[in-house]
Amino acid sequence: MASKLPNEYSEASIRVLKGLEPVKQRPGMYTRTDNPLHVIQEVLDNAADESLGGHGKRIKTILHADGSVSVEDDGRGIPFGLHPEENAPVIELVFTRLHAGGKFDKGRGGAYSFSGGLHGVGVSVTNALAKRLEATTHREGQVAHIVFQGGDVTEPLRTRKAQEGDRRQGTTVRVWPDPKYFESSQLPMAELAHLLRSKAVLMPGVTVSLVNEKTRETQSWQYKGGLRDYLMQTLTGDPVIPLFEGEGYATTDDNFAEGEGAQWCVAFTEDGQPVRESYVNLIPTSAGGTHESGLRDGLFTAVKSFVDLHSLLPKGVKLLPEDVFARASYVLSAKVLDPQFQGQIKERLNSRDAVRLVSSFVRPALELWLNQHVEYGRKLAELAIKAAQTRQRAGQKVEKRKGSGVAVLPGKLTDCESKDTGHNEVFLVEGDSAGGSAKMGRDKECQAILPLRGKVLNTWEVERDRLFANTEIHDIAVAIGVDPHGPADTPDLSGLRYGKICILSDADVDGSHIQVLLLTLFFRHFPKLIEAGNVYVAKPPLFRVDAPARGKKPASKTYALDEGELTAILDKLRKEGVREGSWSISRFKGLGEMSAEQLWDTTLNPDTRRLLPVHLGKVDFAQTENLIGKLMGKGEAAARRELMEIHGDAVEIDI
Repeated sequence: MASKLPNEYSEASIRVLKGLEPVKQRPGMYTRTDNPLHVIQEVLDNAADESLGGHGKRIKTILHADGSVSVEDDGRGIPFGLHPEENAPVIELVFTRLHAGGKFDKGRGGAYSFSGGLHGVGVSVTNALAKRLEATTHREGQVAHIVFQGGDVTEPLRTRKAQEGDRRQGTTVRVWPDPKYFESSQLPMAELAHLLRSKAVLMPGVTVSLVNEKTRETQSWQYKGGLRDYLMQTLTGDPVIPLFEGEGYATTDDNFAEGEGAQWCVAFTEDGQPVRESYVNLIPTSAGGTHESGLRDGLFTAVKSFVDLHSLLPKGVKLLPEDVFARASYVLSAKVLDPQFQGQIKERLNSRDAVRLVSSFVRPALELWLNQHVEYGRKLAELAIKAAQTRQRAGQKVEKRKGSGVAVLPGKLTDCESKDTGHNEVFLVEGDSAGGSAKMGRDKECQAILPLRGKVLNTWEVERDRLFANTEIHDIAVAIGVDPHGPADTPDLSGLRYGKICILSDADVDGSHIQVLLLTLFFRHFPKLIEAGNVYVAKPPLFRVDAPARGKKPASKTYALDEGELTAILDKLRKEGVREGSWSISRFKGLGEMSAEQLWDTTLNPDTRRLLPVHLGKVDFAQTENLIGKLMGKGEAAARRELMEIHGDAVEIDI
């Protein structure tokens, strides 16, 4: 009998990871692995969610001498009875099962209406990457205790009656992070203190403390003045005008879920490093996201309105959002019902509705404040206009270097007004109808539209000097301002007219084909644009949800970019009391069926769209050339068939 080859691929080769194994195998997919701070933060976030819901007033973190960390709260305590379906103690499930938690139920009467947790992965990751974890919960006159090692239960749940001296309610979790999963086992003390301090800022009246057993030091934070006190203590420059602060939350009559909204404090300074911190349901979003975009949009719209009302803009100066935002420092705390985060460590908020949510509260509040304090409004306008003039002068210097020899632009190109190449973008749009919506919905300042009629020519085997015989390709080349070239050439890119060249086609098979043909064109005849990071693919929505009228809200059409957004839209409809199944979900096909406003919101708006940069990644040019040659070459039918046979299972069929 032949022995099994070491690289044989069979049924036994497929391994199914169970329980917490995926986390141990690939910890970097679930948390930061430079140090254990994020796994401790997962425990802290749970304690903060209790305080956010009004169930606790105290959070205490203890750094023990043996290297373990405890987090204590006076919240409701984790339930420890048997789960009705899983037949295991709930506290055990919370720490040992991925995607188990109390934050999925966002409907009326759910345990957590607003919380940072979304995936139900958090504290089970902490357990998986800990040598030991002890959890003690106090609730309903009882105390329950359970111990885990390496994510597995080693001391099953024990309960006893609460005695004199025991807390009435709350949870204590003590964690011994396993050093083998982290580059350094040391907690960054400055980051930990900042995290705890920010929790106190965002929950006025809640006391947050840090006890270090080794140094016998105790730090404690409680902010009655909230965001204003915090920002004033953190600013490095003097504010030009008094701090602008406010808050706003949706009611039952608004287009958002009840309770959604934001609290903010903004300072404008002429010097010093801007301070910018944002949070969603108390989770720090260090990479920003759509809630910050909403703040920027609200600030810009209000300042622009004030400038226009008082005719303050000098001739030839164009005000842009970054001119207003450049010298802004802020602390922003948003409450979002179903936050969609980028990645498990929740560094960036992706929820598209958050832009409108935050902007709808910030803009009217700032407009009113500026018109009540006109002298402050004028100072702020002066600061923004100065930034705009500096930006435009820098753009003009670049313009002079370009020279004056400009080709006649194609007639169907709807160009943008700005001359700032780095800021400008052109959309190559499939079809005239979508092109029409895009022209109406775009930002005229910096977005140009070039509609394409029908399928673009397959240029893989077209000689460079024959390219301009095709009208569509001639128009694309002239519009972007760069001549066709090869990978070894050094083309003149000084004539490039747009920093971003965006391919925008339908989310169907024909749209994908047009996308491939355009990518072939750029790879074959404009490779230096891909290399320089100028080529992008815009991702249009995949689903449309038609919801019936409810109360004072009319019937609505909402677009979802992916499954995650679709789930969030349906959760929101349920929260609003819409009857299950009364909505209809359709697979979205054509950009042409969208209104200009919908196309802007889903696909053109830099704050809410998904724009994927085109780059070669880890493969080299020759490998990519070989692969595209098999796909696009005329005499490559056999090679294409082989590729289909090998990779056919990976294809999603769109019927």
